[in-house]
Amino acid sequence: MKRIVLTGGGTAGHVAPNIALMPRLKELDYEIHYIGSIEGIERKMIEKLGIPYYPIQTGKLRRYFDLKNLSDPFRVMKGGREARGILKRLRPNIIFSKGGFVSVPVVKAAAREHIPVIIHESDLTPGLANKISFSSADRICCNFPETMDYLPSKKAILTGLPIRAELLNGSRQEGLKICGFDDSRPVVMIIGGSIGATAINNVIRGILPELLKRYQVAHICGKGKTDEELSNKPGYVQFEFIDEELPHIFAMADIVISRAGANAICEILALNKPNILIPLTATASRGDQILNAASFESRGFSYVLEQENLTNLNLLNTIEKVLSNKDKYIKKMAASEQLDATDKIIGLIEDLSLPS
Repeated sequence: MKRIVLTGGGTAGHVAPNIALMPRLKELDYEIHYIGSIEGIERKMIEKLGIPYYPIQTGKLRRYFDLKNLSDPFRVMKGGREARGILKRLRPNIIFSKGGFVSVPVVKAAAREHIPVIIHESDLTPGLANKISFSSADRICCNFPETMDYLPSKKAILTGLPIRAELLNGSRQEGLKICGFDDSRPVVMIIGGSIGATAINNVIRGILPELLKRYQVAHICGKGKTDEELSNKPGYVQFEFIDEELPHIFAMADIVISRAGANAICEILALNKPNILIPLTATASRGDQILNAASFESRGFSYVLEQENLTNLNLLNTIEKVLSNKDKYIKKMAASEQLDATDKIIGLIEDLSLPS
């Protein structure tokens, strides 16, 4: 049996593409293992699938001053020793890394053990963790055509992003049933990433009385960010987080309002959903969402509303504008060549896998 170790964590966007590969890997008789952090979101997501999970120490690699910068390098070194011990025991044929800081010690340990490594970079510009790992990779996959300019040319391959197959098989009627909605009004879906988006949540709630005159609203708020006072409001449903129901909620939506994380926008693209992207500001991130959103807007897939311009009236008008031009957006997305990457990445894994 062929054996693969997947790694990546910190956000759901570093885990979901790994999960998307798992059904095909199982079909090809790969024994799947996962190395992640001790307390990261990836642990819960992977363990519920019954995949063997190996937690290691990790630390954040910060570009700014923080006292933890003094202690985290020692945690990273310990994580490297732990990762190398795990790889010595498992002796996998290949490593597939989706990034995040936990992946760095795994990739470096794999290189020392002469195990082939494939890295995937979802964002338009590479993150710091992946940059550190590039020298240890055999292949580097990317999601945006523009990203090729930032990667070592001999290793870089444009693949797109793996999308979970079940996400493409949602039922609109099931989504309406889950939310208690009907077909009388269009559905607006708001999703702010795995931890939610407070700025977007606040504006949505500020315009909710006006929204509900014309739309039904499915609002994925983030953990601890629901508003109990709105829990029984007709036409409005809140979720902290959804998993199994997500394909049906997506299928039900007529328009999606989202952050611009690579995983989220590629799912929206695969589903051909008219959308408004509100990227994280440059002060709250390294600016990757701004670049992701700009790329999608330039290709006619999305309407971008900068958070600095996010007001009640502006968002209401933008929803109306996008829905009135929804056919234009759907046509552009349907013609995109940025399709599901699963087949391409599985092909690379098969090519690089070596006998144990």
